[in-house]
Parts: sequence; structure tokens; C-alpha cells
Amino acid sequence: MSDTAELVTIGITCFNAADTIERALESAVKQDWANCEIILVDDCSTDGSLQIANIFANNHRQIRIIERERNGGPAASRNTILQNANGVFIAFFDDDDISYQHRVSEQVQQLKAFEKAHKVEFVACYSSGQRRYENGYIKPMEAIGSRGKPFLERGLVAKSILVHDQKKNYYYGSGTPACALMARKKTFEEVGYFDDSMRRVEDADFAIRLDLIGGAFIGTRKIGFEQLATHAPDKSPEKNLEAEVLLAQKNKGYLEALGLYYYGNNWPRLRYLHFKRQYTKFIQCFAGLFIRYPIRSLRHLAATGPARLLHERSMNRGKV
Repeated sequence: MSDTAELVTIGITCFNAADTIERALESAVKQDWANCEIILVDDCSTDGSLQIANIFANNHRQIRIIERERNGGPAASRNTILQNANGVFIAFFDDDDISYQHRVSEQVQQLKAFEKAHKVEFVACYSSGQRRYENGYIKPMEAIGSRGKPFLERGLVAKSILVHDQKKNYYYGSGTPACALMARKKTFEEVGYFDDSMRRVEDADFAIRLDLIGGAFIGTRKIGFEQLATHAPDKSPEKNLEAEVLLAQKNKGYLEALGLYYYGNNWPRLRYLHFKRQYTKFIQCFAGLFIRYPIRSLRHLAATGPARLLHERSMNRGKV
């Protein structure tokens, strides 16, 4: 890849990732797209992550490290990356992921080809990946738009995220995770940065806003990264519920126009009750949804329930 190619900013958010940050940085510097800058934002780590990153960066001039003065969560760290990025394109890597050498080049090439073919100004390109669990179970994370019809119609992604309304012939894959995202810097500037009041699903919030201004969503077929399943306080069912309800409330007007605000506000509660194994309350919550939206509720449960149970069984296999 020529050094005259457009500059890509690889942004890595880091918080208490001492065990994984070096390999995440190593995968960033090994990208086969030659013209890259790497910005790592440390979100007040307390486990030595910053020291490890600084030692690694001493041998790699393309790495710039920024220390946040107070912990703000992943959205705030990504915004710090965006504010300091010089790249034409921005790609986000996570601090516990390994990105393969071809990831950046493949995303750039696919994004540019899509722009040329469809004359679309704002495009989000997601890399396919896989998530590895401690017991050896690997969950594929195929990218949205990696097959099927192109996502060019407004509302397709927003409806999927908020109420699981998915059209035939479109491939929604593993959703819109920021750890797989690349877009032009101008796209982030047009849509607005990540909502730093959200500690979870801030990437879904960004995708909804992009969708509703007419942005497009594409994905690579080839696996570009491997994610390690990790546990943290901000990934708890309670934090997920809080964030998902906030996401529905942020989009209340849009959901009310669809007649689906109650649905969008209460399906996250149903999912939470399943995770917490509060089955009596789960039945009560589902009954409320079913009374108002009988066909939608049954279809949603049938579409996601069996796959969720199989995933949980595989994820927990071998645990005592």
C-alpha cells in the first residue's frame, strides 16, 4: 500500500486492559495499510495499562497516547480520539481485541467502492469478526450489510435496533458495534460524536442517528478481528438495561410516530428479566407486550429466543 494513500486514524480506547493492550497495539501497527496514525486514549486506568502502552509506543512513532483527566467511559474516549484525529478515515479498535493485518485496508477499499457505486456521502463500514470465550466457544460476528441488499433506505437500521423490525433480503448481522466501525471523519462530524452520557449502547445510538440522516451501512465478509469476551461492572445486565431504556427514551418521538414506544421501552426490560432469571416478572412483562402487539411480540420472541438460549448454553458450557 502506497504511503500516498489517505491517512487512516486507528483509535483505541483503553481502560484497565493491562493483560491485552499490548497485543491490541501490536495488531494496529501491523496493519497492511501503510499510512496510519494510532491514537490511544487511556481513560484513567489503574492497573498499569498506561505504562505498558507507553513502553510499546516508545518503539513506534505512529502511536500517540492521550490521558484523560477523569474517567468518562468509552463514548468520551472515542470522542477524544475524534477530536484529535488527523485521518480521512477513522477506525475504532478495542483494547482487548486483535485486528488482523488486512482489516483497515479491506474496510477502506470496500467503503470507497460503495461510495462510488451508490453515490452515497455518509457510509459506515463494519468489519466481520468473532468473539472467543474462555471455554473455547467462538461466536461469529458477521458484519451488518456483508451480504443481502444494500442499506440505503432510511429507518432500516433504526427500526432493527429499537424494535427488532427487520426486512427480508437485508442482512443485519451482529449489529453496529463500534469495535468494528470505520467511517470518514466527515461522517462523524455530520452525525455528531458519541453521546458521552451513555456508558453502553452508545454505538447503537450513533448508528440510529446516522441512519436517520440517510447514511448507508456496509460490512466486510472476511473476518477482520477477534474479540475476547470479558466481564466488567459497566457490562452488567443492570447497566445494559439502563442504557437501552435511555436509547428508547432518546428516540421517543420517532417510536411514537411508529406506534411502538411502549414496545421499544419495554423489550429491554424483558431481556433483563431473562438474564436475571426473574421468570414470573418476565411472563408479566411479555403479557403486557403481547396484549398491545401480539404478532410482533411472538415473532420477535421466535426470531431471537432460541438463538439466544443456544448461545447462552454454548457460552456457559463447562462451567461448574
